Amino acid sequence: MENLYDVVIIGAGPAGLSAGLYAARAKMKTLILEKERVGGQIVTTNEVVNYPGSIKDATGPSLVARMLEQSEEFGVERKKDTVVDVDFTQKIKVIKGEQGEYNAKAVIIASGAKPKLIGCPGEKELTGKGVSYCATCDADFFTDLEVFVVGGGDSAVEEALYLTKFARKVTIVHRRDELRAAKSIQEKAFKNSKIEFMWDTGIEEIKGDGIVESVVFKNKKTGEVTEYQANEEDGTFGIFPFVGYQPLSEVYKGKINMNDVGYVITDVEMKTNVEGVFAAGDIREKSLRQVVTATADGAIAAVNAEKYIESHFE
Repeated sequence: MENLYDVVIIGAGPAGLSAGLYAARAKMKTLILEKERVGGQIVTTNEVVNYPGSIKDATGPSLVARMLEQSEEFGVERKKDTVVDVDFTQKIKVIKGEQGEYNAKAVIIASGAKPKLIGCPGEKELTGKGVSYCATCDADFFTDLEVFVVGGGDSAVEEALYLTKFARKVTIVHRRDELRAAKSIQEKAFKNSKIEFMWDTGIEEIKGDGIVESVVFKNKKTGEVTEYQANEEDGTFGIFPFVGYQPLSEVYKGKINMNDVGYVITDVEMKTNVEGVFAAGDIREKSLRQVVTATADGAIAAVNAEKYIESHFE
């Protein structure tokens, strides 16, 4: 059969790369498909301090580069392609991409998740023109300007701290009256003189003619609406939403079990409800989405994919 692999891994983030490393090291013919850049969400992270064993001053890109190197050392094949459909109904699974069709004895879905939008008027139109979802990528554009970070979790506060290296002032806008980030991260934010907070507040609209010029805030408790205008000398400012993620699972709907918001349901061995199909990383329904859990998921998925192939294929 043409393009037949032991394992096809969809996604080249930490979960996919970890799965690739373990699968290839077990001498399985392994293919990783990735539609965009290798690394997933972690490549937008400037500092990685909570991954066990990471070297001093490790960054998302540097960690991913090493993961990729390791997987390729063991013979992982990698192709850039966008998966448009899958057929998991037969023993040999079929993955249909824009560039070709791939057959696999086992599949590991590691497609990850993408940042959620605020969902307000002006957000999409001004993305890349003052609205950004990647502080590491775009912080330099806002040197000596003001920025607003939307959200109260780990990612939001960590990115706010990073942005203080560039912006003259960073305001964290949160819909609640307290942060959800880890206490250690909160402490750093509260001690940083460049960071201010807007509690119980959401964004109603982002305005601008080709560039962000103003933003409309609404206090969730009082209902008060205020509009912030860019400083006349600056002409603009930055808005960085970090309000969570949504799983990149649309193509698998109706093919495997998911929860109400689209996260793939697996057991502790990363098995989905379809034999021979596994899921790993941020696309899974789970309580903690971090690099360390993604890599663990990938390893577990690959080991169980190997066991599945051994028991179902001669």
